[in-house]
Amino acid sequence: MQVMKPIRAVGITGYGAYIPRYRLPASEIDRIWNDGEGEAPVAFKSVAGLDEDTVTIATEAARNALARAEIEPTVLRAVWVGSESHPYAVKPSSTIVAEAIGAGPATLAADWQFACKAGTEALQASIALVGSGMADYALAIGADTAQGRPGDALEYTAAAGGAAFIIGPAENSIATLDGSYSYVSDTPDFWRRPQQHYPSHGGRFTGEPGYFAHVLAAARDLMEGLNLTAGDFQYVVFHQPNPRFPVRAALELGFKREQYEAGLLANEIGNAYAGSSLLGFSAILDQAQPGERILLVSFGSGAGSDAFSWQTCAQLPLRQPLAPYTRDYIERRTLIDYATYLRFRGQLLMH
Repeated sequence: MQVMKPIRAVGITGYGAYIPRYRLPASEIDRIWNDGEGEAPVAFKSVAGLDEDTVTIATEAARNALARAEIEPTVLRAVWVGSESHPYAVKPSSTIVAEAIGAGPATLAADWQFACKAGTEALQASIALVGSGMADYALAIGADTAQGRPGDALEYTAAAGGAAFIIGPAENSIATLDGSYSYVSDTPDFWRRPQQHYPSHGGRFTGEPGYFAHVLAAARDLMEGLNLTAGDFQYVVFHQPNPRFPVRAALELGFKREQYEAGLLANEIGNAYAGSSLLGFSAILDQAQPGERILLVSFGSGAGSDAFSWQTCAQLPLRQPLAPYTRDYIERRTLIDYATYLRFRGQLLMH
């Protein structure tokens, strides 16, 4: 297999997360649709407030990443936002974010879409842009205010949140890239047609031929291509559609609980779609120490996975306190009921 490595050594210069404060207990969904007799896959999911959307989430995460990078926003030559819940059908989220953080106008701006791995698609492109020497810094964001049909299984986990990563030269990085690998196929496990409000999914079909086939293949091929094993990593993080899938993937690949638990956030915030694996990665970077290796593996329905191997650097402990930690946002929690959730999601039509 061909592991992807840039010509120029690159790494993460800054990172940041943002998670809305509102939490809907899964027991509320169960109370409404199953008379309280169902089995909820998570305890809580994060919900965007009335004044929040993918753009505001991406902007907050980007500002935190800039704070840790300690660079001026004008040196960013790309601002890329990956999401499946962009607020406009025709108008980029990326230009709004670039303007809000002061990055423009001399910058590339684009929106990315590959279901839940749209954020790591933007990350791959940022690595390529900086690694080719075309730019010194590029910003990749994965953010979502994911939708789920009322009463559908997805409603339990479809959540809101995002994370941002600034890619720059290795010498100014908190974590450098060993290499990456992408694995895709035409597997229709999840989809949403134009003009449809809510996505459809293949139920159990999303597990075996979707999530596990792609996540396990991407991770195994990357490790084999880099001549690494599970024991060479201190941490591993996967896309988290629920708490069970990433744990099973970790165990099948030979990882232990102490390697995956730091990035496992699904039970507390649900599945933030394009922000899911990246939020877990940011939580790991919050506590990692220099000289540690981290495996990041995303998943996007339709279907594909991106896998990355990173090594943390001496500058990481100095940059960690410069912005709020991911755990700060998780613990800043305001519980809401189902009716408030419907109001926040704009699902109470008044005309």
